Amino acid sequence: MNTFTYIFLIALVLSYSVQFWLSRRQSTYVLKHRTQVPAAFTESITLEAHQKAADYTVEKGKLGDIDSVVGIIFLLLLTLGGGINLVFEFWADFQLSPIMAGIASLGSIFLIMSLFELPTTLYLTFVIEEKYGFNKSTVSQFVKDQLMQFVLVAIIGLPLLALILWVMQALGNTWWIWTWAILISFSLLLSWLYPTLIAPLFNKFTPLEDGALKDRINQLLDRCGFSSNGIFIMDGSKRSGHGNAYFTGMGSNKRIVFFDTLAESLDDDEMEAVLAHELGHFKRKHVIKMLVASSIMSLISLGILGWLITESWFFTGLGVDVPSNAAALLLFMLVSPVFTTFMTPISAYFQRKFEFEADDFAAEHAQASKLISGLVKLYKENASTLTPDPLFSAFHYSHPPAAIRIAHLEPKL
Repeated sequence: MNTFTYIFLIALVLSYSVQFWLSRRQSTYVLKHRTQVPAAFTESITLEAHQKAADYTVEKGKLGDIDSVVGIIFLLLLTLGGGINLVFEFWADFQLSPIMAGIASLGSIFLIMSLFELPTTLYLTFVIEEKYGFNKSTVSQFVKDQLMQFVLVAIIGLPLLALILWVMQALGNTWWIWTWAILISFSLLLSWLYPTLIAPLFNKFTPLEDGALKDRINQLLDRCGFSSNGIFIMDGSKRSGHGNAYFTGMGSNKRIVFFDTLAESLDDDEMEAVLAHELGHFKRKHVIKMLVASSIMSLISLGILGWLITESWFFTGLGVDVPSNAAALLLFMLVSPVFTTFMTPISAYFQRKFEFEADDFAAEHAQASKLISGLVKLYKENASTLTPDPLFSAFHYSHPPAAIRIAHLEPKL
């Protein structure tokens, strides 16, 4: 242990203390307002639906707290508890090259981490989501999904990891700049390939049938000057009762996707308004802004790692006896979230700002009243609480709370 050990432990305690405090505030606030539907929603949300959303929110919050405690324990076991040392020493006995030993060690730890997180995922899916009527997945579907994700991570992630470790070994002090360029290029390529190569492995995408809805959507796209590679309905209902809509892909490979659950619950006017909101993110350049911000943060993070990797106290302070490029990567991924907790509300603030701007765009190109009614249906069907704690939502929410968002739209009716 050294000075950095104590800095890490103080940051860990402070970070999670704030998160647990906020979670407690959220549960208390939601339960306090459970008995009465907010005035703005009395005509559209029943008391039963409001209470369902409150209970669902609180149960997920409790599970999140348990998951955080497990995460803290696991982090300390890996670092100060010597877990990383044990894994790296195990693979060192096989006399592999530094790159292969690094891949094997990181792969093993990531696999252990995935297994550690599996009980939480199982409980969320087959207990909480099942209890509130959202889970549509079977055990066989769940296992298939987990295996598919594991295979994809291995096929895509391991070669990328090998390339990064080679760059770190071969390109000297500027490795972090080259690594940043590789990661950004890979991210853009994956975004372009995802709609046609990866997403269809998990879901079926059916082109939207010709008819009034498709004509309205095409007219909306024409008005907004937006081109896409098709409008698709995704069979989201085979896993969940939650509804959503999103854009995916880049350039000529962009797609518009509606969950089948969403298509069943919203009328054509509401579908058009929800799509106009999503279009607003593109037309107001939110995607580009987020990409630029993410790229800058990635560059800064890798620059910091480029400095830390040369400092022995970084390794010894986190319980690693033998410094290596692979160990540095792992430590940075594990520990950096502890030090960046208080950046979360900054990111959330800008994301909420973008949501308001997208709503404004939707109100200009579709009916604001239909966006409001569509949002209310989404809040109801996804059991999203209408009464989140203001401080919790300011810290964590990427979307404005329902009452604030709808109040913003009402003057545009």
